[in-house]
Amino acid sequence: MADAPKRVLVTRPEPGASQTARRLDALGFRPLKLPLHEIRPLPAASGAVPDAIAAVAATSANAIRHAPAVLLDRLSKLPCFAVGEATAATARGAGFSNVIDGEGDAETLAETMVATGPVGPVLYLCGRVRRSSFEQRLAGAGVVATPVETYDTVAIIRTAEEISNAIGKTSVDYALLHSANAAKVLVEAMERVELEDLFRNTIFSCISTRVADVLAAKAQRKILVAREPNETALLSVLQGNRR
Repeated sequence: MADAPKRVLVTRPEPGASQTARRLDALGFRPLKLPLHEIRPLPAASGAVPDAIAAVAATSANAIRHAPAVLLDRLSKLPCFAVGEATAATARGAGFSNVIDGEGDAETLAETMVATGPVGPVLYLCGRVRRSSFEQRLAGAGVVATPVETYDTVAIIRTAEEISNAIGKTSVDYALLHSANAAKVLVEAMERVELEDLFRNTIFSCISTRVADVLAAKAQRKILVAREPNETALLSVLQGNRR
């Protein structure tokens, strides 16, 4: 008799949660969707764009996905520096024909831009909640980047009952963590006495060391870290440690 598929908790926001769930299902895992954040679009007027822009940058597919069509139409003829395959594919789908894939995280994308150098100011499509390192690296290299916030990331406060219903009565086998924010919310959930058993034997698969550091303070937790900060690497390390 074949073993039951290992159950994997998916914590990222939609629509990414459903995309990840499909990939897990194809790999023989049983995905358990429990988004810990939701993405909310923000009004981003095309008038926020300076007249002289040499290139566009995006460190999240959501930044492009939630940008107004009129804004994207105005920008689509410009080179677009995108972080990773998913963001690059979203940029192409939005009409950008010259997309440069940073093949890593925001810091790697910044280094790519500094090395190849857009000649002139950059429009940075981004979220309200973001790290400052990308903009700081560009500013340090003399690249002027104007941020245009197109979405917000808001934590979803889950009740113990909602979490129990999503996971079931036994400990989840794996939990995927795509962001430090998701890790923080999950840590808070695990500290509830009524949920302790659900995470007692869980292995946590993190997209980066920064995400893993949020969990590091938790005693006796097994943590896996992807070799590269992308979902393909995240799922690869999960497969390599399948129990």
